[in-house]
Amino acid sequence: MNEDQKKGSKTAKDGFKNEQFVVDCFNNWKDDSLAQDWLKEMKYILIEIQYVKAEKIIGHYKADIQVQVEIKLKNLTDSQNIQVKLVSNEKGFNQIDKRWVDKYQELWNIPEATANIFKHFTGELSPYVKNPEDPRRMYIGELSEADQKNLLSFLNEKKMLIVSDILKGQGKFSAEWMLVIVKENKIKITGWALKPINEVMNYYGNGDIRVTKQRGIKRGIKIGNITMQRKGGDDGRSTAKMLQFKINPAELLKI
Repeated sequence: MNEDQKKGSKTAKDGFKNEQFVVDCFNNWKDDSLAQDWLKEMKYILIEIQYVKAEKIIGHYKADIQVQVEIKLKNLTDSQNIQVKLVSNEKGFNQIDKRWVDKYQELWNIPEATANIFKHFTGELSPYVKNPEDPRRMYIGELSEADQKNLLSFLNEKKMLIVSDILKGQGKFSAEWMLVIVKENKIKITGWALKPINEVMNYYGNGDIRVTKQRGIKRGIKIGNITMQRKGGDDGRSTAKMLQFKINPAELLKI
């Protein structure tokens, strides 16, 4: 296993721990007040529930767990797909999607010229200007005016599709809910929010697509309340050149 795979494996294991905590709560719903509150938030009436069964969804999907709820006397079983975000404080950002530009190109039918602009931004393609601030990549303000216009035009055109794909996903395991849990020191729960995914998309996708500045330099892009950036980090490994989207999940506690 190479270094990229080892780091990805650790991230996956941490995610499984978060998901298992939620699964265990739901499967113990009769005695777990937290699960009861979540079920009520999803508009279930507790005395009408026959049973609840939750399990982790295996694979690369937006939903992390599926909860099945059987209603008494109605011969009806609901399935709810939930994306889980566990955060340690209310100010941290959380990755919601990360892929190579080529994968997004397939997903969103990005024109080749526009895909190359994304790659200059992430560093898959080398900078085409002299003395860039970061020799590994180009910031938005370092792109030519034509390339900036091209990139922003594409993002505006595809905004709703982008927001939907990175938050909700596609297919049978697309997310229907987002559950955010604030857990101090990974022990004490200090707050949570469970929101329908359409409400989540409306919140994070609300607002213009705009270039962000840092120290007077045009560096990145915001899509509403979503940050688009070069992944970076990873101790200089190639995966630092992936395109990444981030949100602050704890903002859902305030809406």
